[in-house]
Amino acid sequence: MVDPNDLAHEISEARGRLIAFVTRCSADQWVSEPMGSADPRPVSVIVDHVADSYEYLGSWMEAMVAGEAVEVNPDIVDELNAIHASRATSLERDEVIEHLRRSGDEMIGFVSRLTGDQLAMGDGRVELFAQIAQRHADAHRSELEAVVFL
Repeated sequence: MVDPNDLAHEISEARGRLIAFVTRCSADQWVSEPMGSADPRPVSVIVDHVADSYEYLGSWMEAMVAGEAVEVNPDIVDELNAIHASRATSLERDEVIEHLRRSGDEMIGFVSRLTGDQLAMGDGRVELFAQIAQRHADAHRSELEAVVFL
């Protein structure tokens, strides 16, 4: 059985690596659309998207722990991402870091308070969404580092 505190720690570490990446970006890199990236959004929007995803992943996890049925599919995720991208314009670095900290802290706190039985709720999707929160930050950071810091 996975320890919720271990998951929370992994989410925190991945978020820290993403914040460290953000602080290394120049002003031009921060607003650029990375060449060679599969993602056409500017760096600032991609990073803020990770902070936004902590919020929707967390809301789904909370609902499942409360015993509610949660429908999640690629169309729902794509719609949330499109809504975020349409609203996320002119993002300042400090505001995105604050968003990462705030939404990440909520996710980390929630995960750390879970029990093993709660992680298994929603047919194991509570644990899966916690793992996605960690992998998501690292996946975007790794891709961005590869194309931004050539």
